[in-house]
Amino acid sequence: MDLASVIGFIAALALVAGAIIIGGGNFAAFIDYPSLMVVIGGALAAALISFPLGNFFATIKVAMRVFMYKLDSIPRLIDELVSLAETARRDGLLALESKIGELESPFVVLGIQMAVDGTRPEVMEDILRTEVDAVATRHRDGKAVLDCMGRFAPAFGMIGTLIGLIIMLGDMSDPSKIGQGMAVALLTTLYGAIASNCVFLPFAEKLGFTNKQELLAMEIAIRGIMAIQSGENPRVIEQKLNTFIPPKLRAADDAAA
Repeated sequence: MDLASVIGFIAALALVAGAIIIGGGNFAAFIDYPSLMVVIGGALAAALISFPLGNFFATIKVAMRVFMYKLDSIPRLIDELVSLAETARRDGLLALESKIGELESPFVVLGIQMAVDGTRPEVMEDILRTEVDAVATRHRDGKAVLDCMGRFAPAFGMIGTLIGLIIMLGDMSDPSKIGQGMAVALLTTLYGAIASNCVFLPFAEKLGFTNKQELLAMEIAIRGIMAIQSGENPRVIEQKLNTFIPPKLRAADDAAA
């Protein structure tokens, strides 16, 4: 579980709730189901219009990565690839087959299995990069749906507010109800702002970040696997792969070793 996402999400809601409490507001006055229907339903409807049905439903699964994503340790991945290189250098590529069951990354398993099977280097790299492109496309589509909902939620909030104002101004027979009607109308704008800035857009940004990290790990894996397949020296492979991480992490990794 990604603690940063959980803490940030709870903190955002807590700040809104705290503002209501400090301001002396009544929580019941901030609940209006028709307003919620307009904002959430409208954002969902806009996303359905903008994207195919399959992309829309796939976003639900992708969005769970915001809370459930576990960032892979790049230094640990490099250590794993260097260890595989040492085994291949000492015992040959076929010896890596016994190591496949110990690998956690399906992507690394795919590459090592192809190397063991004697797949040509150009074919291996083409398959691995096609897999990278497929992952990037899935994540990009999920982020695009959330970005879309983040853009449309405030707009539907404004639409709901206008609907509420029109209804209120259409019946001015009781001036004492004007303030209450105005408050209910403005709630839709509030819901739109909260949905956009506390849910949809932050989720999209986190997906963008996790996508970059996963693609970085996959690029490192490709470089390492191709170097192992070509029989490069494990120390040279380690030096090449370490260029992907900041010097501080390299120093910390060397100290731990």
